[in-house]
Parts: sequence; structure tokens; C-alpha cells
Amino acid sequence: MGSLDATSTSLAEDLQDLQLDRPNKGLKSVEELEKLTVDEQLSDIERSVYLLSSGQEVQRISVIHNLPDLLRDTESHDECMRRVVPKVREVLHVAQTEMQLAASSAFLQILQKNLVPIQNYSQTFLQTILNSVDSKDPDVASAWLDTLLDVIDLLPKEVIKKEILGSAIAKGQLAQSVQSRLACCRILGKISTKFEPFVIKKEILPVVQSLCQDVDYEVRGCMCRQLDCVSRGLGLEATKSAILPELVELTNDEECHVRIAGLETVVNILTLLDAETCSATIIPLVCKICQQAVQAEDATLPVVATQLGKLCHGIADNLTDEQKQWFIDYYKKLCHVGLEKNKESDLTDIFELEDKLVECRKNSAFNFPAMVLFSGAKQFKQELHVTFTHLCKDPHFIVRKTISGGFHEVCKLLGNSAQLIQADVVALLKDESIEVLKGVVSNMPAILDCYMTSGSNHTISESKSGPLSDIIPAFLASENAIFTSNNWRLQQELMENMACLIKCYSSENLYNKVIPILRQKLSKARALPVKVAAARSLLTLTRKVKKHEQREEIFHSLIHDFCHARKCYWRSVFIDICRIVIELYSKKFFKESFYEYLLELHTDSVPNIRLRLCSILPDLKRLLILPTDRGLLQQLDACVRKLLVSEKDRDVSEGIQDAVEELDKIHIPMQSMTRRNFFEQDLEDQKKEEEEKLLLENEEKELKKEEEAAEKKKGDKRNLVSAKKGSENGSSKIPGPRKGSRAGLPGSNTATKKFLYPSHITSEDENRPVIPNSKIAGTSNNKLVKSKSSNCISQIPRRDVEDLDSKELSKTKIVSPVPAPGKSGNKVQVNSNTSKQSSGESNINKKGVSSPKLSRLPLYSSNPNIHQGRPSSPSLIPIKASTSGTTNKTSKTTRGSGIPAPGSAGLRRASVPTLSTTRRGSLSGQLSTEVNPKAKSSNGAMSPSIKERKKSR
Repeated sequence: MGSLDATSTSLAEDLQDLQLDRPNKGLKSVEELEKLTVDEQLSDIERSVYLLSSGQEVQRISVIHNLPDLLRDTESHDECMRRVVPKVREVLHVAQTEMQLAASSAFLQILQKNLVPIQNYSQTFLQTILNSVDSKDPDVASAWLDTLLDVIDLLPKEVIKKEILGSAIAKGQLAQSVQSRLACCRILGKISTKFEPFVIKKEILPVVQSLCQDVDYEVRGCMCRQLDCVSRGLGLEATKSAILPELVELTNDEECHVRIAGLETVVNILTLLDAETCSATIIPLVCKICQQAVQAEDATLPVVATQLGKLCHGIADNLTDEQKQWFIDYYKKLCHVGLEKNKESDLTDIFELEDKLVECRKNSAFNFPAMVLFSGAKQFKQELHVTFTHLCKDPHFIVRKTISGGFHEVCKLLGNSAQLIQADVVALLKDESIEVLKGVVSNMPAILDCYMTSGSNHTISESKSGPLSDIIPAFLASENAIFTSNNWRLQQELMENMACLIKCYSSENLYNKVIPILRQKLSKARALPVKVAAARSLLTLTRKVKKHEQREEIFHSLIHDFCHARKCYWRSVFIDICRIVIELYSKKFFKESFYEYLLELHTDSVPNIRLRLCSILPDLKRLLILPTDRGLLQQLDACVRKLLVSEKDRDVSEGIQDAVEELDKIHIPMQSMTRRNFFEQDLEDQKKEEEEKLLLENEEKELKKEEEAAEKKKGDKRNLVSAKKGSENGSSKIPGPRKGSRAGLPGSNTATKKFLYPSHITSEDENRPVIPNSKIAGTSNNKLVKSKSSNCISQIPRRDVEDLDSKELSKTKIVSPVPAPGKSGNKVQVNSNTSKQSSGESNINKKGVSSPKLSRLPLYSSNPNIHQGRPSSPSLIPIKASTSGTTNKTSKTTRGSGIPAPGSAGLRRASVPTLSTTRRGSLSGQLSTEVNPKAKSSNGAMSPSIKERKKSR
């Protein structure tokens, strides 16, 4: 225990030693407080002078920061220039670095805001800047030099020539320090664009030439980088005679730093030179620099790889075909440099970025789009395709990252030839490095657009062999690697870019392949921005889903999983989802699907949910239109009133108060007004609503087409089977009609009419067409009724059962079927003494009620008429169709019941004829309804009688 106590004590002492910079917790002494105390009665100017004279460093810095504000005040401007500014200049001679940096920034702001006239500025602040440039502290000198260069842009050339030019030339003398000569190089390059060519040639050019020959290589390199500005000030002729010789010499300098600066300057002045100079001087010079860089493999090689794209683009018009091919071959060498020698070494280590050869390949990959533009898209397959594949498979990830970042640019340049690099983008999407995936995933919308427009304008479902069939699955598979990392920004970008698949994926593929990924990430992603991005893409893609059931399932899951979730975190995400729905969908859709669910959250037990709901309430009111949405407005008002009255949380109370203030400013438009005056938002909402309606209409059309195709297919199959059976048997097994039957006589139209039309249509109506749902008494239609036991349409023809008016039903009297006298029982007659007028007035409603499902059980009367003299309630009367082989016997029924005796076959369903209102046995005014002797079988066909079957045999 003793050793443990000693160890803990020593550890505590070590921690105390490490906390040397910890501020003192004790109070400040009286003396320190007196030093920091300033009389409150002093004015701003007096207080500033006092602090600059006897204040501490922090107080002086504060005064210098506030110097532009003091000069902005017109009342204290003159006094500030007379008392404060001289004191500031005096203090800066002995000021520390922090105060010097604050003064350099304040002096620049004074000139930028025009707080002081130019003449006064040049006499006070500018002199301080010029003197401070020569500070011994390099950081302070660099800060004042940057301020001076910015000031030169704002000063007129007269002031520059009078105050700055002489000082700059003096700093450039060989006797001055290296720091002064370096400052001179930058100042001369800046002021060269301010003067006329003859002034530059007379005053500046000799100093420039001297600095290009300076003994210090840093001075030569710095002056070389300023030759571009000097050349533009001199003009073409003076540049060719005075600047180009110096530039050629600098590119051949012994120091690598100077040669790099020379190459960069050559690239920058290409636009200034003419074609003759480029062909005679620049092109040979550039070729020489490139060859030396490859041979030496020094620090100039990565710079050459960086500048090669600009260089080739600048001299492309002056190159011959041989020279152009030389530059293309040289670029190929740069893309492969280091791979041959380092095949066995591992170049994938992150810490080998300083390797010059890897950096060279990286810079070459960066310039690949420029080289495609230089060589032309037609020559890509022959010249650069293999090189591009090697860069995409480079062993170092930094090279693959660079080429993936410019992949979309290459696709745009190739146009219709973009399919050549299809395998390369798939390889990059399958890369294990997150940095490589970031380059492709970030630009995936542009890449897919290129492939959609490059001669393959179709979705993946329409062309299984298209380029998208390989790219999109790889893009979706990259989600596994990206979500294993902690880069939530890349995850967010992936979720956002999945929305671009709406252009190139079919509805089924979106629902089956893309939407499940988005729903999973919406539920399981860790970062909230990733969830919001997934929700936005999910709702965007759902607009493309064609099937209404699938869309409803998605919206139902959002409401169930988020609005009704047990965790408040998911309910908070539901509010974000509603914001996106308001943005992407029409007002009508949101009001029908999400409005009431969102308002339910005002009773949430978590205050944060209620607080977030308050922020979206004004958006809900903007969706409403009176008088259609009066009920929704009442729900919103009830929600707001409840929050105002019963809310106990302070933050939520403040939130609902702010929401109420904004709600009062929102005016709800009337429906009549919105029809006349359409704003931009209304037009957008109308367009969204039309798209949603069109989606529903297209779905209905497709369903109809599918049903028609299925029916046609069934009919063709049935005909094929019947034809096959007929061909096998030679003749149909169905017996023909009897010899004495009129239906079998050729040319007999009556039998045909009786077969086609229902039995209750009289001869007067034979020449008129049968109108469905007509008001003629007793009319009915044969329809294909959908069976309840299956999803298909039953092939059994049904006749609708018409409803009778209640008034007519009370007068109706059921008449038992009595065989007509003189007949053999082949017809069933039903009496009715109702006149044509009463029957035409309507005992049938417009909407016919379909008959119940067919059954093999016989029909019976549920409420029979026991007392024959009294009218009874109407019921379905079984109509017996006697077959051709039976006698005129009526069916045996029990007394007082409509149930036929067992074994009484031949009963069939028929539409109820007009019932007789007279007593039983009265035949006056009867409408004869003939029933064909041949009873119908279960499939609707006419089955022959037993005697006919025997005769046929």
C-alpha cells in the first residue's frame, strides 16, 4: 500500500507540473485592478490615447483593432488623425508581433473603406507600411509586405510612382539583404501592370534583369515567377528581345528550384507569345526541359507532370503531327514512371506520398482530361485507353483517387465513346479505399448522365446488356464499404446521389433494389444528416414507383415506423420527413396522407418533439385552401390552442408563441381566388398534383391492358383446346337439336332471337337493340360476374335481378306456374294484369342488383303466399323448365312452402318476370315468357333432353 501511495503522489505532482499554463484561480490584486481601470468619463479619443500611452499590450491591441471605427465617426475623425494615429505609429516601433499583425490589418481596412483621403493616407499610413516591410522579424515583414501589395492595387499610379517605385528599386540593389531583394521582386511584379511600357522599360527592366542574374538562387527564382507580369506590361516585342533570353537561361539554371520557376513562367506566358515565337523558341525549350526531367528524375519531374496539360493545350495549334505524338508518348511514360522499377516494392503505403514517382503519376492522372482533349476523343481508344486503365489500377491509392475524381470529365469528353471505360468505373466502384470511392460516388450523377446520353437512352430493365447493367449494381454495392467507415459526409453524399437512379432504373428495380437500401439506412444510419438524405432520396424515388400498392406500403411504413415509434428520436425524424414531403409532393397529397398524423405529435410526451412541431405549424397553414380545408384548419387551431393553454415546458411555450405570431401573418387563400391568380408556388404545386394524377391514370391503363391480355390469352387457349379436341374426334360429341325443333332449321331467325335475347322481350322489341340498365320492366343483362372464390372472372353467364319499387311490390301477387292449355308443358306462363303504363312507370331501379352466386341447390321461396286471395311479399319464384322427355307434371312442393320435392331437377335461375296482380288462375293480361325446353347446364350451354340423347345414340 505504501508503494501505491507513493506512486499516486508522484503522479499528482507530475500532473501539477504539466498544468503550468493553467490560469490562476485567485482574485487579482488591487494593483492589477488599478492598472486595468479606466475612468468612465473619458471620451473614446482620450481613452485610446491613454491606453496607447500607459495601457497593457492587450489594451493597445484593442485600440488598434478599433482604429477604423474611430475614423468612421465624423465627429472624432479629425481629432483621431491628430492625436491617435501618431501615437499608433509611435507605438509600432517597439510593438510585439501580435500588435504588428493587428496594425497591418487595420491599415488595409482604412484604405479599403475610404476612411482617409489618399493624400493623407500616403503621408501617414503608407510610410509606416514601407518602413515595416524591412522588419527583422520574418513573420512581421511578410505580413506588412502582403499589406503593401494589396495597397498597391488601391492606390493611383501617381502615388505609386512617387512613394513606392523609388523605394522598391532601392531595395533591389545588390548591397541590400536577401530579404529586401526578395521583397523588391514581388513589388516590381505588382507595379509593372500599373505603368506604361516605356516607364517599365526605363525604370524597372534594368532592375529585373539584374535580379534574374542574382547570386542567390531564391532571388533568381522569385524574380523568374514575376516575369509573367513584367512581360504583360512590356508587350510582345520587348518580351521577345529582353525577357525570353533571361527566361531561357533560367530554365537551364543549375538549381532545381529555379528551373521549376522557369517552367511555370513559360506556361503562363504562352498566351502572350505569337505562333512564330512558340514554334521557334518555346517548343524546343519545353521538349528539352521534359527530357532532362525524365533523365534526372529529380524534383522537376512532378512539376512537369503538373504543367504538361496546360502546356500541351497552349501550344497545340503550333505543333506538327510528329510533335503532338511525341507529347502523347511522353505523357504515357509519366503515367508509368516508377512502376517498372518498383514492381516488388509496396507503393500502397499512405506514408509514401513524398515519393516523387508516385507524385508524378498522381499529377499525370490529374491532367488526364486535358490530354484527352489534346489528343481527341477519336484517338482515345488507340492512344490513351490502356494508360487510363493502368491509372485506374495503380498500386498506390492516391493515384486511383486522383483519376476517380476526374472520371466524369473524361466521360463528358468521350461522349458516345464513354462505353470504352465502363469496366474502369466498375473497378473503381469496387475499390477498397474510401478515398477512391469518394471521387466516383461524388460525381455519379454526371457519370450516369453521360452513359444515358451516349447512344443508350434507355433504362436498365429495357437493355440487360447496356453499360448501366454493370455500373448501377456496382454503385449500389459500394454502400457496404462506405458505411463501414466513419466518414458520415461521404455516406450522406451516397444517399443523396442515389436519387439520380430515377432516370435510368425502372419502377420495379427501384422498388426491389434501391428503395430497400434507403429504408434500411433511414432506420439504421447513425448520423442524422445521413438519415435526412436517405429520406429525401426515398421520397424522390417513390414518385417513380408505378404501383399504387407499393407507394402506399412505403408511406404506411414511414408513418408506422417513425410517427408511431416508441423512441422519440424516430418521431423527431418523422418531422424532418414531413418537411421533405411538403417540398417534393403536392399540397393535396400531404393533406390526405400526413397532415393529421403530424398534428398528433402535439400530444407527445417529450417536450423536444412538441418544440419541433411548433416550427412546422406555419408550413401546415400555408397548405390550406378555404373552404375545402376548413376541417383541417379547425384541427390546426385546436392543436395550437391546446399547446397555448396546457403547455408547461418553458421552451415549448416560447416556441408556440413564436409560431402563433407567424401564423397570424399567414393569409389563407380562397379557392375561387386561387383559380384566377396563380403564383409560382401554386404552379409548381399544380404540376406536382398533375404528375401524381397521371401516375394513377397510367397504372389503371396498365391494369386494363393486363386484364385484356389475360382474357385474350385464355380465349385463345380455350379455342386451341376445343379445336384440338375437334380435330382428334373428327366431330363434336354434343348432340344436335331434334329434327322437329325450329331452332335447328336453317334460316329460322325466331329461334336465334329467342336464344340471344331474354325470354321476357316481346315481339315488338325484337327489332330494337337491347339497352343495358333500361327502365323497361323485366329487362336484364347477361354479365360475366366475378366469382368470390377466385380472382378470375367466372365464365357462367348471370342475369341481373332487378329491384321493384315498394309501391308496385305491395300490389304484386305471386302466381304459380301453370301450364298453358293445349301445350305439353314446354312453356311457363305468368299472368299480370298491370297495364303497359304501370309497367313502364318503373318497377325497376336504374341500378340492377346482380343475382346471388349460382348453386346446384334448388331455389325456394323464403316467404310463400299461403293465403291465395291475399297479396304477399314478393319473392324469387322458381321457374321450372320441363324437359322434352317429361309429361306435363308440375313439381311436387310441400304445402305452404316453396321448396320443391327432392329429385326435382331441371330448375334453373332466371330473371324475375313481371308478376301478376290478379288471383291465381287468371290469364288476363299475361305476358308469356317462353323457356327453351332444353335446360341450361352449369356452364351456360344448352343441354339436350334425355330422349334426344337416346335418339342421337
